[in-house]
Amino acid sequence: MKQQRPLTITNGRLVAADGLREGAIRLVDGRIDALGDVTPQDGDDVHDAKGQLIAPGLVDLGVFAIDKPAFRFGGITRAALMPDQSPLLDLPSRVSYIAKSGKPDLWVHPLAAATRGLEGEQIAEIALMRQAGARGIATGRRWIADTGVMLRLLQYAAMLDLTVIAHAEDAALVGDAVATAGEIATRIGLPAAPAEAESLALARDIALAELAGARIHFRQVTTRAGLELIRQAKGRGLPVTAGVTPAHFMLSDLATVDFRTFARISPPLRCEDDRQAVREAIADGTVDVVSSGHDPRGPEDKRLPFADAEPGMAGAETLLAMVLTLVRDNLLDMSRAFDLVAGKPARLLGLEAGALIAGHDADIALVDPEKPWIIQSLRMEATAGNTPFDGQPTQGRVIALFKGGVRLTD
Repeated sequence: MKQQRPLTITNGRLVAADGLREGAIRLVDGRIDALGDVTPQDGDDVHDAKGQLIAPGLVDLGVFAIDKPAFRFGGITRAALMPDQSPLLDLPSRVSYIAKSGKPDLWVHPLAAATRGLEGEQIAEIALMRQAGARGIATGRRWIADTGVMLRLLQYAAMLDLTVIAHAEDAALVGDAVATAGEIATRIGLPAAPAEAESLALARDIALAELAGARIHFRQVTTRAGLELIRQAKGRGLPVTAGVTPAHFMLSDLATVDFRTFARISPPLRCEDDRQAVREAIADGTVDVVSSGHDPRGPEDKRLPFADAEPGMAGAETLLAMVLTLVRDNLLDMSRAFDLVAGKPARLLGLEAGALIAGHDADIALVDPEKPWIIQSLRMEATAGNTPFDGQPTQGRVIALFKGGVRLTD
């Protein structure tokens, strides 16, 4: 799939780094040629955006499944795949296969398993996996308990100029817990772990990253104490970044009181104070990335007692709409919203994508930020509709999507 003719998208509102502005964008040979006060040239195809947002395609950092229909619906043109696959992404051959698997209409960027079998004991063949196409190193759903192994991993990553994407929960404290310790978990009798499991893991790994001189990204930071540690690390100038999924700024542990397993996620939902802390951290820049955590789970995994159900949510289709709620709540502007879901993830992965910049890949989403719709799990494009937002009215839809200058969907 290659762009055959130049395309100029006119009459839109460009989501640029310095804010929204009216204008057009010209795409040539799969890349952004020019934007702003641009007019179509002879031979160009022309698409009228009709006042819609002209935005970068989303870059979803840390999905657990490749789900093209869901990604198209959500405006995702690139996805970084977690190593928790079957088979695991702990060998160069598997990484190479995944790196080629989605093209040409979706680019999948595999994340190399940090350790063999994701068992946290022996460092995997990271240098070879980098050569095979890995764009980062990930610990998967697990925390590496062995401090020596984690330090060596970070030192190795620094030498290879790769970011380590870490899970931040002290496994010894979490055990078999499925909820956050507190009033709600006590009332409904769910096995729970203290929220401090997150901040303890963060404190150790930040210290190790500083010692190793490595870049570390915590895929989900969901507690007030944990976010304060990230804030302090950034204040010291450390290359530490943090992410979150919409569930943790939209929902609290109140969503678990009816034992609905669509609200069974990892890390578990937190108390209302932590939810508010996540929103504050997004607003002040402590949180760098919002990702979908896309992990579709069918009835065999979810139609079980809460404590027995598998964690995970189908998040690709709702990612953009949930982030746009923060714009309507005046927590951030439109440019910052797209930096959270496209620009910063692309920079962490070392991609020339995720922003409307001349020379970047022509991955473009046309978005109607006001278009209303109702999230319905049974009608989702994903392979499973396990969304905690089922039945929720929302606003914001991708109207058209272009990958490398080629139109994918209306």
